[in-house]
Amino acid sequence: YLSLCFYCYLQAELGLNEHHQNEVINYMRFARFKRGLCLKTVDSCFQDLKDSRLVEETFTVDEVIDMLDGLRTVVHSEVESELINTTYTNVLLLRQLFSQAEKWYLKLQTDVSELENRELLEQVAEFEKSEFTSSNKKPSADLIKPKLAPLNEGGSELLNKTVACLQEENEKLKLRLKTIETQATAALDEKSKLEKTLKDLQMLQGDQKTNANQDITELENKVAALKCQFEKTLNDSTANQKFLEENLVTTKHDLLKVQDQLSTAEKELEKKFQQTAAYRNMKEILTKKNEQIKDLRKKLSK
Repeated sequence: YLSLCFYCYLQAELGLNEHHQNEVINYMRFARFKRGLCLKTVDSCFQDLKDSRLVEETFTVDEVIDMLDGLRTVVHSEVESELINTTYTNVLLLRQLFSQAEKWYLKLQTDVSELENRELLEQVAEFEKSEFTSSNKKPSADLIKPKLAPLNEGGSELLNKTVACLQEENEKLKLRLKTIETQATAALDEKSKLEKTLKDLQMLQGDQKTNANQDITELENKVAALKCQFEKTLNDSTANQKFLEENLVTTKHDLLKVQDQLSTAEKELEKKFQQTAAYRNMKEILTKKNEQIKDLRKKLSK
């Protein structure tokens, strides 16, 4: 990463780092060589015309026109061939750059209008002049600084560092998720215990209600037995019918009184049970646990 930052500060006349500037110089050296060959070919065309056609001292206008037309055809063919070859060479160069970019999922863009920018073209001409005219000798091997590794020959240290950071962050998130899952499991277990305790309390309260119902049933059975006895006595003696009826009314009043007392006793029993320390403690525990469960649910939702 430090080496990458160091080379980013090595700017040249073209605004490129040292490695890319050297690549541009190599391409310009290749282009100068091809341009020299093209100029030599054009010169040879003119020299061939001199050696093959200019053997007489005087020529007619038609002969001169014929020689110039032939020279134009040959030069046109050579220049066209060289321009086409230069275009194909540039396409191959772009293909290399785009292939390296695609390996790293990059999308490069070009601005064709900048190719005719006179200011930039003059800047390139000055750069070529300073590089090839003032000193044509190549730099020695001792003065050549180490270059950045090409994209297609190795991974970047910066990219590797970023991947390592992401992996470390992923591990932290996994540990955090595991901790939350453990807390959620503990909360669910605690909820199950509280539900079981509540169920036991409900069963205890149900048993108490069952005992009260049994007392009422016994009283009703006694009343039924008394009624049967009174009816039997009524049938046995008509003389005591009025007395028995009065006793029956009294007994009914007593039954209502007993039922009222029984209902009052049930209410007092339930009130006493609610006032017991065990009931209050269990109710407070249930309230606190419900609040803890709500807080855990909020944390889980976040």
